[in-house]
Amino acid sequence: MARIKVRKGMPSVALDKATFARRLEERFYDPAFAPLQAEVAKIIDAAWDGYDNSRKSPRTRPAGAGYADPGYELSDEWRAARDAVRKAQQRQRSPASRSRILLINGSPRSDQTCPGEVSKSFRLTEIAEETIKRERGFEVELLDLNRQTSEFGIQIHPCKGCVSTAMPLCHWPCSCYPNHSLGQTNDWMNRIYPMWAAAHGVMIVTPVHWYQAPTVLKAMIDRLVCADGGNPDPTSTAGKDPQKAKDIEMKGWSYPHHLAGRAYAVVVHGDAAGAETLRRSLSDWLADIGLISAGHKATIDRYVGYYEPYAESHRALDADRAFQEETRNAARALVKAVTLLRKGHLPQPEAGLRDPRPK
Repeated sequence: MARIKVRKGMPSVALDKATFARRLEERFYDPAFAPLQAEVAKIIDAAWDGYDNSRKSPRTRPAGAGYADPGYELSDEWRAARDAVRKAQQRQRSPASRSRILLINGSPRSDQTCPGEVSKSFRLTEIAEETIKRERGFEVELLDLNRQTSEFGIQIHPCKGCVSTAMPLCHWPCSCYPNHSLGQTNDWMNRIYPMWAAAHGVMIVTPVHWYQAPTVLKAMIDRLVCADGGNPDPTSTAGKDPQKAKDIEMKGWSYPHHLAGRAYAVVVHGDAAGAETLRRSLSDWLADIGLISAGHKATIDRYVGYYEPYAESHRALDADRAFQEETRNAARALVKAVTLLRKGHLPQPEAGLRDPRPK
């Protein structure tokens, strides 16, 4: 088979020092930094050196035994993220561990910043959390994605699409970030990956935004692409060498399903349109990465205050006792599914079948 070549040809995005300095100076716009201009100038010079020399991972050490290239300088930060995922995975697989549900609030709305009001999704996650915690032997880890909009230093950087070049170029966990040379730091995903790895069940509660997932939820979904087929050995591709990754994939890639076997539930709500579409999209995505549905009552979409004023939407949720109970039922169904899965009593008819077209 002919070697697949890497395609190039996009215009350069490299900055000159003046442009780089001007952009970085914007971070010190507050007049409180005015007395510190000499110090800021030194920071800009140091940051420029990292940018100009492409120091993506400034702290590295040889990968060591167990890697395709033991001498490859592996990022200390990636190694820490990998260790956290492994530890979480070991805990999840231990028969002695308590059953853990990862409960995700997919709304960006918060009363800690604009718009200054709690979201309906947050209220529904509280209902689900209270329901799950009543179950003996269960614990809940809450992932509140609105922290991206309301908390300093919390962000999920966008997926760079490494999979579309070749699956082995996408590492598990993601190695695209942090990229210190580009100022792409404080990536929340390194703390989110272990949350998924430690979970026996996952429940997503989210609104629909323009027929699709809210930005904060979609960012996490895209960055979880490495959980399905991701390469656990960055040294095999010499970091991000696209040609090496293409060569590996063309020889045959195993597409490991790093999160497969967990159960899931989905609760989607809207006010006018799109809830059904998003519920289906989320269910399809979770099934594609190997998670198992907790049943029909665990995947629901509903409308709150249908075509009524937004200002009254919380009052509409107060009145919709049926939706509140359906959310409890989704949580209860997930608890039952996790219990059966851990005992080996939840049959999976497709288990063991070979996928003729892995992707």
